Amino acid sequence: MMSEKLDDYKMFDLIITVVNRGFDDVVMDAARTAGATGGTVLHARGAGVHEAEKFFGISIQPEKDVILILARREDKKQIMHAIRNEVGLNKEGRGLSFSLPVEDVCGIVHMDLDFKDK
Repeated sequence: MMSEKLDDYKMFDLIITVVNRGFDDVVMDAARTAGATGGTVLHARGAGVHEAEKFFGISIQPEKDVILILARREDKKQIMHAIRNEVGLNKEGRGLSFSLPVEDVCGIVHMDLDFKDK
């Protein structure tokens, strides 16, 4: 009985997608088409072993976009599939996408969630 109440809170996942700078619109368009209501784009730079390139002896770090999408658990797979297909994440060097379970959520007023009784 107690585990059922705790599971009621776990209705969201965070989809994290990392792509080369400039592809955030492609990710968000695909995600919206698959049911996402929005997302947050963070600008970053790659720090992997193969990320730095030399140009006239100067190390250049490629810029990245990190897109965070909070999605209902039942919508997660279709959103991730849409992102993968549209951005081409099944090809090397295009980026990556993964999800993490979200334990608690607040501040999503457009979804009319009520966690007061839980």
